[in-house]
Amino acid sequence: MSNEAGIRSQQRTGQQSGASDYHIETRAVHGYNHIDLVHTYGSISTPIFQTATFQHIGVKHSTGYDYTRVSNPTRDELESLVSSLEGAGTTLACATGMAAVDVILSLFDPGSHIIATDDLYGGSVRLFDTAERTRGLSFTYTDTSDLSQVEPLIRPETRALYIETPSNPTMKVTDLRAMKALCEQHHLLLIVDNTFLSPYYQRPIALGADLVIHSGTKYLEGHNDTLAGFVCTAPDREDLAEKLLLIYKTVGCNLAPFDSFMLIRGIKTLTVRMDRIQDNAMKIAAFLKTQPKVLDVLYVGLPEHPGYQVSLSQTTGFGGMISFHVDTKETAYHLLENVKLIKFAESLGGVETLITHPRLQTHADLPAETAQKLGITDNFLRLSVGIENADDLIEDLRQALA
Repeated sequence: MSNEAGIRSQQRTGQQSGASDYHIETRAVHGYNHIDLVHTYGSISTPIFQTATFQHIGVKHSTGYDYTRVSNPTRDELESLVSSLEGAGTTLACATGMAAVDVILSLFDPGSHIIATDDLYGGSVRLFDTAERTRGLSFTYTDTSDLSQVEPLIRPETRALYIETPSNPTMKVTDLRAMKALCEQHHLLLIVDNTFLSPYYQRPIALGADLVIHSGTKYLEGHNDTLAGFVCTAPDREDLAEKLLLIYKTVGCNLAPFDSFMLIRGIKTLTVRMDRIQDNAMKIAAFLKTQPKVLDVLYVGLPEHPGYQVSLSQTTGFGGMISFHVDTKETAYHLLENVKLIKFAESLGGVETLITHPRLQTHADLPAETAQKLGITDNFLRLSVGIENADDLIEDLRQALA
C-alpha cells in the first residue's frame, strides 16, 4: 500500500517528522515530500484524488479514507502544509474564506458577544450581521489598534476578540500580544484574520492566537484563479479543533480535491512572491507620496505609519497592500478607468496588480455613516501590488493620475 495513507495518521497537522528543522521557504515548497511521503509512482506533484468515496479493504479495515467530505488525501496534504507554515495544531481547508469564517462562528452559542476590528473586510461584516439575526450572536466594532477602546466593551457574555491586522482596507495594525493578554484576563478567544500578510510575514499563533483565518484565495493561492479558506487552531486548543472538525465534516464546506491541488501549487511560490510584492509595494508607496493628487498613503511599511513599530515587533514583513486617498472622487474614477497594466478588479494577493474602489466594491454594504467614519470614502482606493516590474506599475499609475 502506498504511504499516501500515511498522511491520514497526521491529518491536518504540521507535525511531520523533521518539519520544524526546515525554514519556511523550504516547507512551502516541499510540504510532506521532503521527509515521509512518496507519492504514487514517485510523482513529484501531489496527485489529485478526484473521488467522492473510497473502497474499503475489508470489514473494519480501510486505507484511512472513506468519503471526501470527511477527508481526502490531496486536501489532507494541503492542510498539513498550512499547519506547518502557520504553526497550527489543526488546519481545515474550506471552500472559501467566508466559509472558514462561518465555521468559526458556529462555535458560539446564541447570546454570545464578539468584539471585532471596526475596519473589517465587508463580507465579514455582512456575515456578522446575518449571524446576529439568525444565530443570536452580537458584535461590537471598535478600533482594536487602540487597546484602551477594547477593554471597556467587554461584557459578561463576550466570548472572543476578532482581529484583522493589518485591517482591510485602512491598514490599521493591532498589537496581538496586547490582545492576547486581554483575552487571558477575561477568558476570551483570540481570533485573527491573517490574510493580508500570510504566515510568511506573520504567525498569529506564535503571538497567542487561538484561531487563525485565511482567505486562501489571496496570497496563499496567489494567482487569482481559485477560491479557498483556512481555519487554523493553536496546538494547545485541541478542544476547539475537535468541535470544528465535527462542524466541518457535518456541514461539508470543505475544499475540493482539485482546488486543494491548486493551493498546494500556489503555496510553493508564496515566499518568493511575497518578497517581490513587498519590494514593489515599497517603491510604489514612495512614488504615491510624491503625487500632488494623492492626499495620503496608508502602507504599513512606511515609518510614519501609526502601526509601524508594532509591525516591526510582531511581523517579518509589511506585505503588498496599499490604500490611499486622492483629492476628489473624480480623480479616483479617472484613475480606475485609465489604468492599463493595473487591473480594476476586486480581490487581492495575486501575481497581477489590482486596484479596487472599496466604497463601490468590497465595502459597498457598509452604512454611509460607518464608511465615512472609517475613511472609506469616494476618493479612497486600495492597491494590491503584484509581481510585475515596479517601474512599469509606477508609470501606469503616473499616467492614470495625470
